[in-house]
Amino acid sequence: MTIHPSRLTLFATLALGACAPNHLPPAEGLHKSAVIHLSEAEKTTLSDEQRAVFYLDAAKESSALLGSAESGAASRVIYNKSTADLVVLLRSSQNGSLWNQPLTLSQGGSTYRLRFAKGTRDGVWNADQFTSFVPADGVDLKTIKRRNRIDGIGGALVGIRKTSPLESFSPLVGVTAPVTAVLDFKGSDVTLSLIDPSEKTKNRVAGKERTLDADFSAPLAYYPQHNEMLEGLLGAIRVQQHMNITGLYMLQPYDPDRIPLIFVHGLISTPRMWRNVINEIERDPDLRRRYQCWVFAYPTGNPPLYSALRLREELAKVQQRYPASNDMVLVGHSMGGILSRTQVTTVDRDAWNVIGKDNANQLFAKVKPGDLIHRCTIFNANPHVGRVIFICSPHRGSQIAIGTLGALAIKLISLPVDLVSISASTVSSSISVITGDPNRMPTSIDGLSPRNPTLKVLDSRSIKVPHHSIIGDQRKGDTPKSSDGVVEYWSSHLKSAKSEKIVPGPHGSCELPETIDELQRLLRMHVGSK
Repeated sequence: MTIHPSRLTLFATLALGACAPNHLPPAEGLHKSAVIHLSEAEKTTLSDEQRAVFYLDAAKESSALLGSAESGAASRVIYNKSTADLVVLLRSSQNGSLWNQPLTLSQGGSTYRLRFAKGTRDGVWNADQFTSFVPADGVDLKTIKRRNRIDGIGGALVGIRKTSPLESFSPLVGVTAPVTAVLDFKGSDVTLSLIDPSEKTKNRVAGKERTLDADFSAPLAYYPQHNEMLEGLLGAIRVQQHMNITGLYMLQPYDPDRIPLIFVHGLISTPRMWRNVINEIERDPDLRRRYQCWVFAYPTGNPPLYSALRLREELAKVQQRYPASNDMVLVGHSMGGILSRTQVTTVDRDAWNVIGKDNANQLFAKVKPGDLIHRCTIFNANPHVGRVIFICSPHRGSQIAIGTLGALAIKLISLPVDLVSISASTVSSSISVITGDPNRMPTSIDGLSPRNPTLKVLDSRSIKVPHHSIIGDQRKGDTPKSSDGVVEYWSSHLKSAKSEKIVPGPHGSCELPETIDELQRLLRMHVGSK
């Protein structure tokens, strides 16, 4: 094979740097041949089999130089890129015909016998776990505030599982996971392993145990990055158009050995608000290894008790599909805290007498067991939830809900037609107990009013699991007179909480360093209590 001198000159101009691993090192010195082979592998005019051999040539030659003082750094870049790109090529080639089966690949004077390592419980992914891959360095991380990655050996990838039809609890783009690809050569025999870097931080490469390259932020950033504020607002006021988003979504492949950590957002928000919170939590390798993250999505204009019912139903589906999913941890922000509280509280018919027996009798006068209002108002604590963390949650409501802004919001919210027709036509007397108006269905704003009887009922019932409060204070330091700007301390405070952390910030304090530190502390404690 002859390479034109001008091509070598072009290679020589490419910079080598840890911050830009997609750039090839200059084609010089000991790693010269590996660079040339990697460049050849990127030619889309070649067949997939030919390209695969060039990637293997580059990986084999660079792996032999990983310990070289002269070319070790360059060889790491070459090895990592050739390994990652080979995986992408093989998985996407010819409708998967080159994937997860023994292959004999030949090109020029090179022949390789490639096999795929089987999945194991100690940190090796099954190759058929994923339907596609993208290089971690190709994912736009603009929404991630602090990248969570480890520099090492191996091809850092985002593994994506997207089936047709979609599996239960899968986001529309599929479920993602961090993957580190490793090629181990023994002459012409080569083994491709897909490592889960959350479980396994080192692997044997070129005869030595080496720290694996890993990117834990890229799988989070892979999920769509829409305008969160606009989408959250539309979800609150145009509920009908957003009802189909309601559900629990896995952000990582299900693992029965990990604790489900479920995040529930609040009013005028979306699950994307948790992206950086999850990213920061996963900076702790122990938490990364022990928890799997889920989110609950819902249009936030609906009455909180209705959204809580939907969450309850989704949690029941999880338990049905994954019976081992016990000891779940819920983290709820703002109204999401109210939804989370209903999952760990038992409310029977007698509980509603706290709003006055006449009001309670009126509420249930036409309610039949099993109908929508009955299922929203009578429920048992979920025995599979082990702990709840409330962040800036208005357990006794927010004054904003009964002010001018609240009144305007109520007028703007358009509830689903089926929800209005099913409820209002049959139990208008019940509705009037909540809103004071038999002709108007309650909204999320009504649910957050200090006057709402639901909050009084919940506040009268014990929370069945250990729970904790993280409460914002707008830097005045005057707790218990403090407020986060939306919810006052008297509403967020729970005497029954196992701990209470005041953080110096507004209502949206989820990403504060103090909040993250407290979340990490509580999650470590939860694991340690098992």
